[in-house]
Amino acid sequence: MNKPFIPYVVPFLLLFIFIYLAPALNISKGLAYPIQTICLAGALLYFRHAYKNEIKPVFDLPAILAGVLVFVIWVLPEGYYPEIGASQFNPYDYGSGWAIYVLIGFRMAGAVLVIPLMEELFWRSFAMRFLIHEDFGSVPLGSFTWGSFIIVSIAFGFEHHQWLPGIIAGMIYAGVLYRTKNLFSPILSHAVTNLLLGIYVLMTSKWAFW
Repeated sequence: MNKPFIPYVVPFLLLFIFIYLAPALNISKGLAYPIQTICLAGALLYFRHAYKNEIKPVFDLPAILAGVLVFVIWVLPEGYYPEIGASQFNPYDYGSGWAIYVLIGFRMAGAVLVIPLMEELFWRSFAMRFLIHEDFGSVPLGSFTWGSFIIVSIAFGFEHHQWLPGIIAGMIYAGVLYRTKNLFSPILSHAVTNLLLGIYVLMTSKWAFW
């Protein structure tokens, strides 16, 4: 049976399997995160033919600026609203010497190269179109309805501990897609946000953002 949702959903589900399975098996984040990054990247590579036509690399300055804006929105409200739970990734807790740089490299690579692709495929390509019609492949990429826009933005926000800026981020990334009809643009915005956030975390040691 043809199941076109699988390439969009499986990598997303893998993320949550790692998030919840690693603590249950008492696997440290220092080991789990590199494995998670490799597995997610492998899944995205395996399914690449299903979504490659949605992603057309272009230089998109507004998308880059949107990513910068989301970064600012993400860090400025810290401490002014209640977050959902708490989590952090401090590489210095899981190694020393060269191992720390390996962990930082995996964290940055995952945050900048893997997570934006995986999340934008699920939320902005699959979920927003599925909420318009269950045959989501028949819905043009970047189609707008108020219901799909609001539901996906809220759900994207509550996927994160920082739910409030997460909701705003979801709205901005959706707006980027509506403007271009090209999934590369919100992926680029998302990657810029995560790159700046990673640099900010490394400079300030505010590991709760990781």
